[in-house]
Amino acid sequence: MHKPKLRQWVSGMDCSDKILPMSLTRREFLKLSAAGFLSLALAELRLEDVFALESPVSFQGRTAISGVPLYETASFKSKQIKLIGKDQVLEIQSQLTSEGTYNRVWYHLAEGYVHSAEVIPVHTQLQPIITKLERKQALGEVTVPFSDTRRAYNIHADRAYRVYYGTTHWVTDIKTNPTDGSVWYRIVDNHLHQYFYLAAEHVRFVPDEELAALSTDVPDALKTVYVDLKSQYVMAFEDERLVLRTRCASGVGRSKTPTGKFETYHKGPSIHMTNEGDPKKDLYVLPGVPWCSFFTGTGIALHGTYWHNDFGDPRSHGCVNLTNSAAKFLYRWTRPTVPPEADYIQLPKMGTTVHVS
Repeated sequence: MHKPKLRQWVSGMDCSDKILPMSLTRREFLKLSAAGFLSLALAELRLEDVFALESPVSFQGRTAISGVPLYETASFKSKQIKLIGKDQVLEIQSQLTSEGTYNRVWYHLAEGYVHSAEVIPVHTQLQPIITKLERKQALGEVTVPFSDTRRAYNIHADRAYRVYYGTTHWVTDIKTNPTDGSVWYRIVDNHLHQYFYLAAEHVRFVPDEELAALSTDVPDALKTVYVDLKSQYVMAFEDERLVLRTRCASGVGRSKTPTGKFETYHKGPSIHMTNEGDPKKDLYVLPGVPWCSFFTGTGIALHGTYWHNDFGDPRSHGCVNLTNSAAKFLYRWTRPTVPPEADYIQLPKMGTTVHVS
């Protein structure tokens, strides 16, 4: 397989992954991590200085919660202009770094400034409509800020649940409404064992080449993922070479991410995650979580995130939250390789090593 030219990724600063010079070797990483100095060393690399000045952007933002404050300036101390409701699509003019502890990224809107923690970078990219599936099921990715699923292929049908930009779903059929000619993709929810319908122009089919394994020329034994809980960074190495550095959000409170040595032995490109049935108050229901690389038998995974944009501090229910692009890189880079038509694969003792400490 052709080796991708892009081999060094730095992620988690904003919606897009940035490529920066990397001088940290695996040996240096292990020494710094063991001594508790990794956060300091990463700070010395001055990653956030990339965004010290306002930089124009080419994406929108979606508010993940209700009550996101809009400020006059990029400061928590400045005057609040208003609170923005959930699932509002914001036109972002630029981004910059300002106040914050672990997350200093702010977005500049026409009316003021919002902190990036609860504003998800999104796009509105309507897709060409496909009228025939080439296989039994095909992986689709949502390309608009959000879209409401329906219980029938009709805009007036009852709504099921809302799906969001970057989420992935298995398309199993294509239907055309005989009244208005609209085309709908039927998706299957393997957790609920139900079918729902999505407007066809809101979904793109993920081509097989985007699901192919990365760095196949590198022996599996030389690939290692490290999750450093103190610094909230995930790093991937090919022998001594650092190929991915990204901020994460690990488990918090009673749901801390387990530490130890693991393997990514079961994976799936689209998982409906929920803790329904668990004796917990903070219920979560998350359909279409993308690019899941599980490394425990209890469902702890490295995966994409569409419900917050706040990487660098623990806040998950145990999994390692990543940007969608970083999660996709690891999904493709780690073993085992999931065939394009497979919704899940489990191969014990066949995964890539993951160290969590």
